[in-house]
Amino acid sequence: MPRANSNLLVQSLRGTSQVFFMENALTGVLFFAAMAYASSVTGNWATTIGAAIGVLVATLTARLLECDDPSVSSGLYGFNGVLVGAALPTFIAASPQLWASIVIGAAASTVFTAAFSATLTGKWGIPGSTGPFVLTGWLMVAAAYSFGGLHVTGDAPKLAGDVAGLTGIPALTDLVAIFFRNIAQVYLLGSAVSGVIILAGILIASVPAGIAAAAGSLISMIVAIAMGADPKAVSQGLYGFSPVLTAMAVGVVFLTPSPRVAVYAGLATVMTVFVQGALDVMVAPAGIPSFTAPYVLTMYLFIAPKKLMAPHPHGPVADPMIDDQGKVPVHAAGTAR
Repeated sequence: MPRANSNLLVQSLRGTSQVFFMENALTGVLFFAAMAYASSVTGNWATTIGAAIGVLVATLTARLLECDDPSVSSGLYGFNGVLVGAALPTFIAASPQLWASIVIGAAASTVFTAAFSATLTGKWGIPGSTGPFVLTGWLMVAAAYSFGGLHVTGDAPKLAGDVAGLTGIPALTDLVAIFFRNIAQVYLLGSAVSGVIILAGILIASVPAGIAAAAGSLISMIVAIAMGADPKAVSQGLYGFSPVLTAMAVGVVFLTPSPRVAVYAGLATVMTVFVQGALDVMVAPAGIPSFTAPYVLTMYLFIAPKKLMAPHPHGPVADPMIDDQGKVPVHAAGTAR
């Protein structure tokens, strides 16, 4: 772990990199470059500006509340805020009230992160990860329907009955674009070039994590196409971003890597594609996006058995499938990451 740093900019950039479990300010710079590229292509800079506001507000809130210093320095109180800042302008039209909502939501995400740490992580050893972002994002977007100053934009997810499944395998160039969009969509970006930049940022910080991210994108693409998912959603990378996070979290971040853990992570990644489809249908009537909830739910369920892999009521097995050490990895210690 890099040494503690009290510089707000460094802490915020680390928070930006922590969206993909990295603790690297340079990686954070590249992630912002990916957002800026997507904004330059669309001409809409609200997402990039919102992300910057979100991570700064979340990090400042953690400092003002005197949260755990090493965790704040590592960026573990900033990554939910940066996602809130990127998500709200994606689904809510720009207005003075939107920017106020980003500040409020980012600050609240820090409180929610601390709450997840005290409960989910503190009691059960399960990292909160982007759970605080999902909760904050759902509440803020749903609340926008109640306020005249906020206008929710975009289409709600399609219901299963409305989906015309894929009738063939996309062309190779399309497959490559989907592969990188899967990664970019973690930051709600529809640009394949942004995905390339983000993957480069991950690899700079950790080659195994980069390999896991690539594997997650590839697996999710194969499963979504094979199952006949909505071709528009697949093309945009909307079936791949949560599996990318699952592959990284289960495969290399929260469990000790091994061949068996790799197989376990593969199962979790495949399951995340199905959870994505299910949650898209479930949240559609509420008019809110699923965000990273498919990853969060799947990761929670696949990480929770790390101490309980032995069947009950039998005694502990001699060689458990997954490392059963009681400690949360250093990367997640002290926070709801």
